[in-house]
Amino acid sequence: MTRIAALLVMVLAFASPAFAQTTFDTKAKFAILMDEESGTVIFQKDADLPMEPASMAKLMTIAVVFDELRAGRIAMSDEFFVSEHAWRTGGARSGGSTMFAELNSKISVENLVRSVIIQSGNDAAIVLAEGIAGSEGSFAAMMNELAADIGLTDSHFTNPTGLPDPDMHVTARDLADLARYLIKDYPQYYHYFSEPEMEWNKIKQPNRNSLVEMGIGVDGLKTGHTESAGYGSVISTKDGGRRLIAVVHGLTSMSQRTEEGRKLITWGARAFERVAAYADGAVVARANVYGGTSGSVGLVGKGEVALYLPRGSRKCLGAEVHYTGPLMPPVKAGDQVAELRVFCDDQLVQVAPLFAAETVEEGDIVRKATDALKQLALGWL
Repeated sequence: MTRIAALLVMVLAFASPAFAQTTFDTKAKFAILMDEESGTVIFQKDADLPMEPASMAKLMTIAVVFDELRAGRIAMSDEFFVSEHAWRTGGARSGGSTMFAELNSKISVENLVRSVIIQSGNDAAIVLAEGIAGSEGSFAAMMNELAADIGLTDSHFTNPTGLPDPDMHVTARDLADLARYLIKDYPQYYHYFSEPEMEWNKIKQPNRNSLVEMGIGVDGLKTGHTESAGYGSVISTKDGGRRLIAVVHGLTSMSQRTEEGRKLITWGARAFERVAAYADGAVVARANVYGGTSGSVGLVGKGEVALYLPRGSRKCLGAEVHYTGPLMPPVKAGDQVAELRVFCDDQLVQVAPLFAAETVEEGDIVRKATDALKQLALGWL
């Protein structure tokens, strides 16, 4: 057992975790910083309050497109028609971010996706919506259906562009969860988010996420701005040894958006250190099993269990193993059945999944009777 592992106090519990809120502040009205692998929130500021998404809503548009690609209903090589509605509402005449698509032309799905991500093209987003669902309204219904499937419980979408609508809203937490979904489910397309520029119709435009070109490891995802919402961005980086996702919104200028986003993502990458807590195969704890061939099962990480802890915090550590128990057999080796929640001064700093170390089959009638008496007499805590 490592020194860090020895410091962890293992307590079986069922309470919901608090969220980490360490020493950082931002000028953003809404903000969140999340560990991509575990979903642990490292920092938040009004992350559950409704806000206008602006062009960050296009991440939901892209999620629907990727979902259609995965299902085989469309292909990157398919070409969609540029309607007059798309041209007028989202084109050069609109005064907003645009691809400069030509009226009545056809554009491949791949170039439309690239425009939405790199140029934030409103015309490209509408062309995709019409090409997939026939209209913006029908496409918005698809957006909301997928959002519900992902678990974005506090968001509602009414169009594919993010253009202002009083009925459209998101939260910073939902945007971070949406980014996490895109990164996890569609790694084959993630490279589009870090492309530095795109040229269309002889007009070259840089990636609107200026952090991509700053050399600080940021490789996505999307910016947004309207007069009513202010400036915001969804950011991600693998700098520092793990992938982080940040959202900042409600800022007053493009430069402030860049600076506040840079500060938050850099703090997250630099203020934590990686510590190897449990070796590959080391049993972290045991979970009770009801009516199995064994009364408990060992819990292990998938490979080495590494923790990311605030620098200088090794003496503040505590941990809880959370699972819904007792577990019911059969429990198969490799099943994710629990999670390790690591705290520093009562603040949650990381969640690591735990897996069954061995298989526990259903036990005989004697084992079931014994466990039933145990449950009645003692409970399972």
